[in-house]
Amino acid sequence: MNLHEYQGKQILSSFGIPTQKGLLACSVDEAITAYNELKSSTDTNFVVVKAQIHAGGRGKGGGVKLAKNKEELIQYSQSILGMMLKTPQTPGGINGPGKKVLKLLIAEDSYAPDFNACKEFYISILTDRASQKNVIIYSIQGGMDIEKVADETPELVHKEYIDPALGFQEFQGRKMAFNLGLSGKPFKEMGSIISKLYNAFVKSDASLIEINPLLMTADERILAVDCKFVLDDNALYRHPDYEQMRDDSEEDPTEVEARNNNLNYVNLDGNVGCMVNGAGLAMATMDIIKLAGGNPANFLDVGGTADAQRVEKAFRIILKDPAVKAILVNIFGGIVRCDRVAQGIVDAYNNIGSIDVPIIVRLQGTNAELAKKIIDESGLKVHSAIQLQEAADLVTQVLN
Repeated sequence: MNLHEYQGKQILSSFGIPTQKGLLACSVDEAITAYNELKSSTDTNFVVVKAQIHAGGRGKGGGVKLAKNKEELIQYSQSILGMMLKTPQTPGGINGPGKKVLKLLIAEDSYAPDFNACKEFYISILTDRASQKNVIIYSIQGGMDIEKVADETPELVHKEYIDPALGFQEFQGRKMAFNLGLSGKPFKEMGSIISKLYNAFVKSDASLIEINPLLMTADERILAVDCKFVLDDNALYRHPDYEQMRDDSEEDPTEVEARNNNLNYVNLDGNVGCMVNGAGLAMATMDIIKLAGGNPANFLDVGGTADAQRVEKAFRIILKDPAVKAILVNIFGGIVRCDRVAQGIVDAYNNIGSIDVPIIVRLQGTNAELAKKIIDESGLKVHSAIQLQEAADLVTQVLN
């Protein structure tokens, strides 16, 4: 689950990590109120107006502006709120539709009073599955061009692997602060902040925390000026307060609808819709579709209770994707009986009405033969298969 920058900073602050001061605004009037409040607690009239969307590269897309006074704050707030912000990370990239900005973060100018005396660093934490460890990636060159730094000067990007069983060690924080070229007060502060950041990563069940930039100010304070925070959906039951931070307006509407109906759905770029029970079987189904020459259009796991209602809802969700040219239903009847699923497919087909794309159904397990008979005798334009390879080959045939 992705979080907005302001939400990520709230979590970081709860773990004792210093962050850039900022206030959320959903209208120009709220932005003015935030400006007045920040102005009263800082020595500068400057504030930063930051679009809040689930995508990076906002600055390059025009979604981050430095306002030098109230007039500029109003101007930028009016222009950014409601805009369709396009960045390399929004759907379709800079040539795509972009994302509509509904929220702003009005933040202090952390670079005041001396921009040139500040130093930007990059730091992120994620899980490296190959090493079965968490890894901290960091660089002395932070800011908007971190991708360019990684491509052109990879020697400036460092990695520190953390064994989850041992946890973060103090010597690792000192090593990282040294590699960042720090000394004195910032050296000690950086080690402490990295330790707290790793603690936040573990305790919040995050899958990614990225701070870019992590700023050393002119007076040698270390601040998280930006924050990308991604939580592991599978652990949200342990964090009901974090789950309430979900912003459905930032997510794919079809995925939101599926989640509200207890279906595990992820939209992909292919042309073959998949309806499967069980995540492992779903992955195998996607693989064999690819090997047979097709491209999966989605991951959809209907779970172990694939009754008629769930099957119908799954069909309707798959059919929302105009790119789908065929649907493969692959059900293993362990907990659920295949004949019940087959009847559910027939009922769903009749309830939905006209389905213009071919449907291939492969049912194996309890009452599989009875299920095939129900499908074959239904009179519907549904192709049945026994073996998974047979089903994949049928997909290829109907596509061609």
